Amino acid sequence: MSRRNTGVTAQVVNAHACPVREVLDRVSGKWSVQILVAAAHGPIRFTELERSIEGISRRMLTLTLRNLERDGLLTRTVHPTVPPKVEYELTPFARELHETLQRLTDWAERNRVYIAEARAAYDVEHNPELTDA
Repeated sequence: MSRRNTGVTAQVVNAHACPVREVLDRVSGKWSVQILVAAAHGPIRFTELERSIEGISRRMLTLTLRNLERDGLLTRTVHPTVPPKVEYELTPFARELHETLQRLTDWAERNRVYIAEARAAYDVEHNPELTDA
């Protein structure tokens, strides 16, 4: 049997990977991770999020919050004050995700030197013209 004939078709891979990819795309997005980390410390207001996440536009913050709420990762509470006070908080479901993100962050911190060294070694081997200075 040739190596190319594994019996795994693109349709099989996509049928299994698509739902997972969709969830990972949502929760691993540039803004989603920062929002989830900020909201992990307790209820947080829209303006606090806007100030704490450098580079995010008001529109992108609104869209990302709406998507995270839709996915069941955030709850949105509107307090009947003037002006209205809106707070966002992680759901219990999202707290589990935050623990996973924290472990990934810890892993990245522990291994960042190794990864930098591996990249440098790879570059020397595969792109020597870039390392000659």
